[in-house]
Amino acid sequence: MTVFHFDTTFPGLLTAVFEAYARRTFPDALQGRDEPLPLFCDAVFDVQTDEAKADRVWRGLQKKLSPSAMTCLAQCWLAEEAETPMLLFRYIRKAIDAPRSIETNFADPDVLAFTRMWRRVHQEAHRLMQFVRFQKTADGTYFAAVEPQKNALPLIVAHFRDRFADQRWLIYDVGRAYGFYYDLTDLRRVTFDEADNLPHLASGRLDDSLLDKDERLFQQLWQTYFKAICIKERLNPRKHRQDMPVRYWKYLTEKQQ
Repeated sequence: MTVFHFDTTFPGLLTAVFEAYARRTFPDALQGRDEPLPLFCDAVFDVQTDEAKADRVWRGLQKKLSPSAMTCLAQCWLAEEAETPMLLFRYIRKAIDAPRSIETNFADPDVLAFTRMWRRVHQEAHRLMQFVRFQKTADGTYFAAVEPQKNALPLIVAHFRDRFADQRWLIYDVGRAYGFYYDLTDLRRVTFDEADNLPHLASGRLDDSLLDKDERLFQQLWQTYFKAICIKERLNPRKHRQDMPVRYWKYLTEKQQ
């Protein structure tokens, strides 16, 4: 078994593809450097991420795949599933080697798995856009916490930048400890060095001392409205959990008591 170690970044994955073709040695497994080696490992190659090599692979793929498939490829990396690196490696290799496009060859198990993985990421992004709930702070910034299964936050921030272009806001991924901040001009990725001392970044709920003076009232009004439109005779808990998965409830204003 041949194992390639890499830095678990997308450019690192593309560099691994380049090195595999250059050496005519293709890995049986792609792993982060801190992961334990599998049993019966014959050889280990350490891939050093090289932007130039990654760019060459990307430009080569553009000749083999449509723009939409290239977008799906980049978005699939955000799935962060255990099989993501190796699945994308096999998909890229097949795309390069095939005489024609593999995009709709769903008889191929890797193409089918790739498509299903992209759909999971796309669905997560769609749900995030539905379930983001902002809290207005005392300085006028709107804060929202999310905790998605997939790393889909980068896919939705353009939507909020366009939708709320006249407001300052921060959407923060609690699990991955980063967010995106919009200051009415620029949208940028942010992290906090002292996040441990900022409990609202861990809990996703702002303390009353940080809220705008009217924010608590608006939250209560929203909760009242949510309860008022609920028709008890038509309650369907199973359908409700299907449309609004329980894992999102933690940060939904209407689900707070």
